[in-house]
Amino acid sequence: MSSSVELRGIDKFYQSGREEPTQVLFDVSFEAKSGEFVVLLGPSGCGKSTSLRLIAGLEDAQNGQILIDGQVVNDVPASRRKLAMVFQNYALFPHLSIAENIMFGLKVRRVEKSERRRRLEQTAELLELTPYLDRRPAQLSGGQRQRVALGRALVSGASLILMDEPLSNLDAKLRQQMRVDLRQLQRDLGLTVVYVTHDQVEAMTMADRVVVMRGGQVDQIDPPRTLFQRPTRASVARFIGSPPMNLLEAEVADGHVATDAGVIRVPLPAGVTELPARVLLGVRPEDITLEAGDHQFETTLKTVELLGADQLARFDVGGPAPLIARLHANYPLDDGARYRIGFRLQDLHLFDAESGQRVPGWDAATGATTSENRQFMKG
Repeated sequence: MSSSVELRGIDKFYQSGREEPTQVLFDVSFEAKSGEFVVLLGPSGCGKSTSLRLIAGLEDAQNGQILIDGQVVNDVPASRRKLAMVFQNYALFPHLSIAENIMFGLKVRRVEKSERRRRLEQTAELLELTPYLDRRPAQLSGGQRQRVALGRALVSGASLILMDEPLSNLDAKLRQQMRVDLRQLQRDLGLTVVYVTHDQVEAMTMADRVVVMRGGQVDQIDPPRTLFQRPTRASVARFIGSPPMNLLEAEVADGHVATDAGVIRVPLPAGVTELPARVLLGVRPEDITLEAGDHQFETTLKTVELLGADQLARFDVGGPAPLIARLHANYPLDDGARYRIGFRLQDLHLFDAESGQRVPGWDAATGATTSENRQFMKG
């Protein structure tokens, strides 16, 4: 059975000389259940790699608990935590063969030679590395070297694998294939994986659940589809999606939500009460349509970008930022022309402008659901 791992209320500080300690993690809590693929997602400096190093035992937490299989391991050294790590840097020994690289950890631990060979053959076959076992790392492609690094983790027998940006050194085409291979491998072996990345495509395509981090804190933990369709904070809405959600400053008054420029004015549905006076009105580019929708308005097209099957249209809505719509490429669009665009009420999102929190009760009042049929993370 695979391992589970949990962080509870973790605070982490770094001390630099005589200066005051700098806090880099604030009450961080999340878990990866047995056999689950959990991705820590966020921009550089948000604390995701630090969280991974805490699980591995390479860093110490000042507050909170780290649990593996339900046991607190804060004081357990890294060598005894029964996990394996895969890094962005393959960290292969250039003078050793692929077989020797994969078996290196087993040799250090003095595993019997016959057992080392058995594990090597099993892992090499699984990762399609058998023809390359006698070669040196320099003779392999980037994707093959990454599979060697993964093989070194798998051959250890650990069922908890920590991965820190393992695909970021690969080109786009190889990254896409490795995402598929890695996810399939995790499912086939029933591994528990905690995976760090700043790439939302990696997170959304591989994860069972995504932990979105920002400024050393956890913003939201949810499956990818929920994260995309129902962000609980404006910061998550701004981060997830390509392009991300349109967020327009708006005011609640006289039974309507109206953008500051007055171009968009939406009547409040029945049952919505006690709204903040200032809100952020959100709509995904995929949810904007031409000549359709419950709420339509006329506006000017500023620019359009053709993306093959789709096109990104930027419409002027009177504010500093345009309203971006992802439309089918079959729609003929001309810069500077006037168009009537719209959206459905249930596709709108409302956030408190001050706190950034999703407005409670809005989804229920509009009939919004997390649908399996809606467009999801294109691009």
